[in-house]
Amino acid sequence: LPGVTAPDVLALGTEDYEGGDPAVFNMAVMGLRLAQRANGVSKLHGDVSRGMFGALWEGFDQDDVPITSVTNGVHAPTWTDPLMVALAKDKLGTYETSACDWTSEAVSDADLWSVRRAMRQQLVTDARERVTAAWAEQNPGVAAPSWMGEILDPDVLTIGFARRVPTYKRLTLMLHDPERLRALLTHPERPVQLVIAGKSHPADDSGKALIQKLVQFAAEPELRRRIVFLPNYDIGMARLLYPGTDIWLNNPLRPLEACGTSGMKAALNGSLNLSILDGWWNEYYDAENGWAIPTADAAGDGAERDKLEAEAMYDLIEYQIAPRYYDRDAEGLPRRWLQSIRHTLATLSPELSADRMVREYVERLYVPAAHAERAITADGNRPARELAAWKARVAQEWPHVAVTHVESGGVQSPQVGDELKVRAHVQLAGLSPDDVLVEVAFGRARNGDDLVDVRRQPLELAEHELGQPATFVGTVPLGRSGSFGYNVRVTPKHALLANPAELGLVAVAH
Repeated sequence: LPGVTAPDVLALGTEDYEGGDPAVFNMAVMGLRLAQRANGVSKLHGDVSRGMFGALWEGFDQDDVPITSVTNGVHAPTWTDPLMVALAKDKLGTYETSACDWTSEAVSDADLWSVRRAMRQQLVTDARERVTAAWAEQNPGVAAPSWMGEILDPDVLTIGFARRVPTYKRLTLMLHDPERLRALLTHPERPVQLVIAGKSHPADDSGKALIQKLVQFAAEPELRRRIVFLPNYDIGMARLLYPGTDIWLNNPLRPLEACGTSGMKAALNGSLNLSILDGWWNEYYDAENGWAIPTADAAGDGAERDKLEAEAMYDLIEYQIAPRYYDRDAEGLPRRWLQSIRHTLATLSPELSADRMVREYVERLYVPAAHAERAITADGNRPARELAAWKARVAQEWPHVAVTHVESGGVQSPQVGDELKVRAHVQLAGLSPDDVLVEVAFGRARNGDDLVDVRRQPLELAEHELGQPATFVGTVPLGRSGSFGYNVRVTPKHALLANPAELGLVAVAH
């Protein structure tokens, strides 16, 4: 761009904030400085991002850092198995599997279970064909062993796991206690089978080592019919894998999973999730659509954390998941399991669709951004030039802006329902009252000065004499019992700013 020098560009990505490395050029930092709006791809990811990059907005509470979140969604027509689509059309009169009533009696339990079994059979057939084809490629002219035609069973509880193989995904967490896993796979009454697909980067030696460890375990004669590793994970494989599993397993190191969409694709087909509360699962798990693996955040080291979380995973499979799956009525149907399938389809399908995701992006980010672009470029970009001049003036004066005094009153013995009157005196330096937003933040007091469940109330200008602090007043509702605290802050205010924290400038009462 004309007038933009290389040092200007480098400065945009420099970590010149507390805790940063000034020698590093950070693309994320550059993006956040250039963008008026930013988001994570799940609520937890948004929260983690606000913590990671909060230093860019020094003085603001983490909740006020202007990074929001829009949880990812997946394209239902791509990832919903044709058998599910046919069932919806036949029984519910629609191809829109994410928008129909899966709790309706029009879909019988027998019909739903029949389709679920058929999808498992598809996966079993595909897995056998892939394993046999891989054998033939490696052993030309040699007949494949007969057991390859017996891999997996369409009537056994099937757990799926498919990943790229970075370390944080913990591909081999399930192997933490091989004997415990062996017992689950070979249980005489409630066996479990695992279908694992993965793909590592050619230069990722640690990822390839994880895959090798898994393949060696799966090759044991007593296990090879109950666990299979499918290499070269791709979309074609995934479109049979997601629908064919009863349980989708996800065990990343929390909170390193930004969102994760594999479990979403499985849920669109009625699979239940077994996952660490990370990414999308952290906000959508409700105890009826699957199981949450407890997170051992407080563990002393990584090995101890893996041990505790693996044990919790084994326990959930052995004592909750398998018993529910194999609990059959006189008709051979797992009624309780089917309730969870219906609940998953009815409640998660609409939320996990790309339709919902795109709608959120449009309504919350794209349309406001488009309106902002039109406003700032109107009249030959005059508003943009005026905003730039205003920002420069605010930046120059801000070091002298301060909340000089705050007082409150209006209640003798505070009761729920009362209103606390707040009066704040603000030194505006060379700014006018119209250049600032003065707010009182209030909520439950915790650990001294910390506030939780924070709400904000704007204060109105009451008095301003040239050269003197301006007085702003307002009331705060006392809406709950217990400890209470408040504080006053001042931020720049302009019609073309997207939020009060946009400029990273704040003055707080001390």
